[in-house]
Amino acid sequence: MMDLLKIDKIRQYKTRQGFVKRIVQEHYLREDVPCNSELCLAGCRQTANCVVPADVTHYLLPDCQTASDYLDILELPELIGIVFLQTVLHHVRHSSGKRSYQRLYNKVKDMRSRCTVFANEFCHYAYCSREPGEDHVQWQFRVVYESAVWYYNHLAGQKPIVLLTENEKVIEEYGSRTAGVYVLSIGNYLNMFWPDLNQALDIYESLKASLAEVESQSKGSSKEYTEYLPMDVLSAGIKSGRYIDGAIRVNRHHAQEEAFVSRNIRSSDQKSDVLIAGRKNRNRAVDGDIVVVELLPQAEWTGRIISLKAAGSDDVGSEKSESMPCGRVVGILQRNWRDYVVSLPDDLEQQTGGGQSDKILVIPWDYSIPKIRISTRHALQLKDQRIVVRIDSWETDSMFPNGHFVRSLGTIGDLETEIAAVLVEKNLSVGPFSEGLLKEMPENTEQNPWVMDEDEVKKRRDLRRSHLIFSIDPKGCEDVDDTLSVRKLKNGRIELGVHIADVTYFVKPDSLTDLEARSRSTTVYLADRRYDMLPEILSAQLCSLIGGVDRYAVSVVWQLDPNTYEVIKVWYGRTVIRSAYKMFYEAAQALHDGKQVADDIPELDGLDAAAVDKKLVELKWCVDKLMDIARHLKARRVVGGAVQLEGEEVKVELNEEQEIEDLVPKQTMEIHETIAECMIFANHWVAKKIAEAFSTSALLRHHPLPRQDQFQELLYCAKAKGYTIDTSSNKALADSLDKCIDSNDPLYNRILRSLATKAMSNALYFSTGSLPRDQFFHYGLALDRYTHFTSPIRRYADVIVHRQLLAAVEEEDSNSLHLPSNKDLQQLSGHINTKHRASQNAQRDSQVLFQAMYFHDRDSTTDERCIVDAVVHNLRANGLLVFIPRYGIKGALYLKDKEGLVCDASSPGKTPTWAPGTLEWSEFSITVSTSTCKTTFKLFDHITVRISVQQARSHASSLRFDLVANQPHKKDESIGVQNTSLKTDIIQEVLGESEDKPSTASIYDNQDILGADFPELKKQYGQTNESVSLYHLLQHLQEMGLEESADGS
Repeated sequence: MMDLLKIDKIRQYKTRQGFVKRIVQEHYLREDVPCNSELCLAGCRQTANCVVPADVTHYLLPDCQTASDYLDILELPELIGIVFLQTVLHHVRHSSGKRSYQRLYNKVKDMRSRCTVFANEFCHYAYCSREPGEDHVQWQFRVVYESAVWYYNHLAGQKPIVLLTENEKVIEEYGSRTAGVYVLSIGNYLNMFWPDLNQALDIYESLKASLAEVESQSKGSSKEYTEYLPMDVLSAGIKSGRYIDGAIRVNRHHAQEEAFVSRNIRSSDQKSDVLIAGRKNRNRAVDGDIVVVELLPQAEWTGRIISLKAAGSDDVGSEKSESMPCGRVVGILQRNWRDYVVSLPDDLEQQTGGGQSDKILVIPWDYSIPKIRISTRHALQLKDQRIVVRIDSWETDSMFPNGHFVRSLGTIGDLETEIAAVLVEKNLSVGPFSEGLLKEMPENTEQNPWVMDEDEVKKRRDLRRSHLIFSIDPKGCEDVDDTLSVRKLKNGRIELGVHIADVTYFVKPDSLTDLEARSRSTTVYLADRRYDMLPEILSAQLCSLIGGVDRYAVSVVWQLDPNTYEVIKVWYGRTVIRSAYKMFYEAAQALHDGKQVADDIPELDGLDAAAVDKKLVELKWCVDKLMDIARHLKARRVVGGAVQLEGEEVKVELNEEQEIEDLVPKQTMEIHETIAECMIFANHWVAKKIAEAFSTSALLRHHPLPRQDQFQELLYCAKAKGYTIDTSSNKALADSLDKCIDSNDPLYNRILRSLATKAMSNALYFSTGSLPRDQFFHYGLALDRYTHFTSPIRRYADVIVHRQLLAAVEEEDSNSLHLPSNKDLQQLSGHINTKHRASQNAQRDSQVLFQAMYFHDRDSTTDERCIVDAVVHNLRANGLLVFIPRYGIKGALYLKDKEGLVCDASSPGKTPTWAPGTLEWSEFSITVSTSTCKTTFKLFDHITVRISVQQARSHASSLRFDLVANQPHKKDESIGVQNTSLKTDIIQEVLGESEDKPSTASIYDNQDILGADFPELKKQYGQTNESVSLYHLLQHLQEMGLEESADGS
């Protein structure tokens, strides 16, 4: 056993009272600390999964300040072979905070970066004690340098070491001290080793200027904000209840005036939000930061703004709601700064003095983010581009935060630039798959097609000849990950099977493919494209359960009572299947309805009429039986309290030139809910199985009880027509919604259901060891256990669930399957939840982008597609919030402009005019009064509006709504009344199953629009081929039109 050398580490620190305390700690040194290098000749035991490789030209060691200040550069994927010292990690954690430390830790943990950590503070020959009187910064660098020398000698000089520092004095002192150990500044290093890595060079210049700016500001000037309280004071205040901690949410509609912090309180009679009014009280907090808030005296409380505010306008209405608790930010627990998309101002020359100054205030794409001061020497070149910046600091004497330039996205207004902006804002990484990852993929070419392994087939239940298996998907869907089977057994029972692609066979734990899938967590669907979680050879080929091809699957098979469809027996396991039919939703529904569908099922081509009829009879029985089973399953959940809410799927229709021709809310067919119900059934039974097998580490999905205060808008809108809503339970809510019917306006019930959707909490993944068992339930689906199992091609959560299910039923050692512990699974759940939410938000923003594109070149005064019917779904002090059923969108309509004029729509057949007058706001109506007449708008009135596009250079373009007439628009016969059965189960679940099957639409392959290099860009970024590009816009009304966001409007 290796002897340990015991030494004493002496530390001194000053207390809050000014006393100096001296602490002596025992510290043990050893000789066998592993180097974690592939070049090691000493036989070091490797304790880390990540080691620095042998096939690099040099190893890189950043010093403490470099790792802290220039982490953005070290994070670049091009920089590999970095050795982070233990001393450096400690410095980053204590000087830059937990978030920066986590970023550095993630760099090391990601095996693709091929970096490692060397525990120099425990290495006998690399350890350096601090000498008496030695400056702390000098000692830190000496520690780093001596460790670099030891590392070089330990590897017998096989690989030169480059030590990075920005300290000119130590470069001069240590630069030539040891052969093979080079001390360079970051700028010199990049110019010598990475002269073509322009992104790194640009980041370096911008960061260096930003750090210089912070240093100059710290030398003294008047303070704009107050200093934050010390961390120990904040912690004590939170524990005592004096202070409140939580994430700050800035109202993007009133970003300068309002932000909110949610209080974690249990009593339902208290308001849970604290209003942070004004920038002074916000005290440098940025949207998303975890802050500490002190409540203001009640005399200083105010209400939230209830006036509408036009995008980009500085005009703020004076109308406010009743006063609510208000506070001020006194500290920051965690900065959640991210990449921000910004653009340079229109008055660039005026700001920079004709281009002489390099300090610029850039305008963020997100309205909730303040302007950011950056330094760049390329201002004039970047004037018409969207760029990415990061915030570095926000000092008390600065009105705005300081940041640095990261990269350019492209020219403002270009489609690819706007899509890239959406992805960056949502922190979604959709770059091409790495070369190493693609090498892990099996080969599947015409010359060498992939075939099943005979030994693997023997381990599985073979269903290819015994079961009629088929899929039902939207047109153009190529990544089929679920199929179904149903048959009558000899014993009279009904057998139902759900067969899901066995992704885990190809994606092994901790492989590069697994790491990338975990990082992405979900396939991202945008308006004109998708970004896959897995490479195309898996998602569209080997894992896709396409018709007539043998595939590996994981199946759940139930034996059901033929009358009640109660489960008698269930089997889980690996299978081999061959899907007989790949049907579209429309064909399956038509088959059920008794219509002629032979031409819509390709597998029937070439058969004689008798054979076709025989197969259609067989297939129709299966589809009919599936629908019957689904009806019973859903009825069972509804009786248990499942809440049925309104959903909407919007599809882009394109012409032959790939131009947007229409935005159409799709009709929902019963077959949609049939498939969704079968998937819910499978998810529920898999959840029961893995929760039983892994009681403290199963990945489930929890939908918590909604907060009662979130139902206020629903109760208000129901009251407008004399209805009452009981929100005491999911069953009571569902029953109440079923009774709220207006026979003259079917939209009324849809709007109420959308408001109920808005009130719901988000469903989240969690590990069973992190919640009490009575919290495992899913409120919306009325199920005691629920998870996601049915879409492993598109969701990483399903991959984890597959591994857990197989471990449970095959009794394999969970350690051999690398199943995560409760702690690791809960951390992973948080990551998946974040990516899932970001993907949905990106999808929503891309829809907004294409809505603006659709109306951009249309004459709103003459084009009949711009004059539409609208429903008033909420009232504001200076206008209305309206819903456009024709397109499934929402927006604000102003009745009072910033000059104080009101909209006079009193003359039938004439365009409304702006005239002097007043607005009178009552509980359920708002009245416009002018010198000649009064016009009243009531909640749920139908009015006629005009849609146009409001351009915004620095932000996303938005739609503008103007009043045309205070009466319904003439009925559009081409649209018809929406199907009243357009009901889907709550929020992400039923739609979550459907969202895996987006409708199809390809768009913009015209090179005149996107440039000659667009095909290469699509290939590089792994997008779907144009012929099967998916327009995935499944969104419940919370997202598609009737949501009034939590921060108001």
